[in-house]
Amino acid sequence: EPIVRPLQRFKWLKIAAILLIIPAAWSLYFFLNQLNYTTLSANNQVRTETLPDGSEVTLNSNSVISYPNKFDSKQRKIQLKKGDVFFNITHDKTKPFIIEVDKITVQVIGTSFNIKHLNNQTEVIVETGIVRVSVDNQSVELHPSEKVLIKNDTEKLVVEESTDQLYKYYRTKMFVANSTPLWRVVEILNEAYEANIVIEDSRLRNLTLTTTFKEEPLD
Repeated sequence: EPIVRPLQRFKWLKIAAILLIIPAAWSLYFFLNQLNYTTLSANNQVRTETLPDGSEVTLNSNSVISYPNKFDSKQRKIQLKKGDVFFNITHDKTKPFIIEVDKITVQVIGTSFNIKHLNNQTEVIVETGIVRVSVDNQSVELHPSEKVLIKNDTEKLVVEESTDQLYKYYRTKMFVANSTPLWRVVEILNEAYEANIVIEDSRLRNLTLTTTFKEEPLD
């Protein structure tokens, strides 16, 4: 039988102790780091809050973001966990504002825009200023009234015109349709009221609707 000398046994004990200490140290670091972050959640109602740099965020119901209690000296970085959030960013050229959404990065200096991250897809719509959206090795710039939609199977980022104001409903308390296709109105109503309206006749999908609904019951 092999003979284990005391010195060898002590060496293995040191290695085992190190292997236990490293994960424990990382766990402690992660825990302490989390204490420096604030998680902001909107449950069943719209919520507006001010971030440490003075930027304002409006969260639609069931939305979650996380941000540091104090931004560092080089950048202002937050995470959008889920939901629909409007950002009004305080202008600061020395500290770009960065929103991380899964693998997607949205970078701005001072502007206002909406990000929706639901059902495994992300939509960015710009109201003022310029926003850079990046994912993997692709990057596009969005200007006012432009948007980009990123799905799981997106192969190329395509900038499109934002043609309606329906995405604002949770801030304005109104559904504004201006020659808007019926399918789009139904899509937003289903989201806002957690309903399941179905257009059974496909010929009706692209018929346009011009109207305004103000905080009315779904019926």
